[in-house]
This record gives sequence, C-alpha cells and structure tokens, in this order.
Amino acid sequence: MGDVRELAENLMTTTAALRRVVRRRVRDTLPHAPLRPAQVELLRVVHEHPGIGVAAAARALHLAGNSVSTLVNQLVDAGLLDRHVDPDDRRAARLELTAAARARLAKWRRTRTGFVADAIATLPAGDRDAIEAALPALGRLIAAIQEER
Repeated sequence: MGDVRELAENLMTTTAALRRVVRRRVRDTLPHAPLRPAQVELLRVVHEHPGIGVAAAARALHLAGNSVSTLVNQLVDAGLLDRHVDPDDRRAARLELTAAARARLAKWRRTRTGFVADAIATLPAGDRDAIEAALPALGRLIAAIQEER
C-alpha cells in the first residue's frame, strides 16, 4: 500500500474535481440562477429535516448561527425557503422548503445523476466495478471522519 497521506491527497483532489465538473455542467444546463454551495447545503438540511430551526441547521452545517441566518434570508428572498414562527418559542423560526425549492432540488438531483450515470456508462466494465466496489469503503471513510469530531 502506498503512502496514506498521498492517498488522502489524491482522493481529495479527485473528489473535488468530480464535484466541480458536475456542478459546472449542472449550472450550465439548468436555466435558473446558480446557488452557492452553502445555500444548496442548507436546502439539503431543510429537506432532510423539515421544520428545523436556524440554530439546529447551523449545528448540522458546522456554521455560525449568523451565517446560517444570512443564508436563510437569501433563500427566503429567492422564494426557496419559508420561515415560520415556532409555536412553542415565538423567538425561534422553523424552516420549510417551498414547492419551488423542492422542484429545483429534484431537477438538480436528476440532472446531476444523469451526467454522472451517462459518464459511468462509457467506462469499461472493470472501471464501473471498481467504482462500485469502492463505495462501501468511502462510506466507512466518511463515518470515520465524522467520528473524529
């Protein structure tokens, strides 16, 4: 086995390049204004946890509360998030995706998956098998990094 630090660097470089090229292709294909990665991440958190509060979203994203508040304001102004007063604590807000956000995320996910699936289909069977075989190990790597907090 090669140097672990070199493997880590190569993995990070490769995955970053993959995300960048897919994000660029999606941005160039879809007709609406692009969202910044932090905005997309907040929408994903709200999608996974409808009704989440701003503070909980900030913890989930590992961002400062005021940074998430700024993102919330931007996404509310863009018509992608609804902010409702928490009935149990009138000082807190609860976040929900709008129908436009749900449609946009679904279209983004379909487009992104389509680009990657089409590219995977062009690869030799051995490459496709290697990618599939690596997925469980990558999942364990993600879990190991999350546990290090």
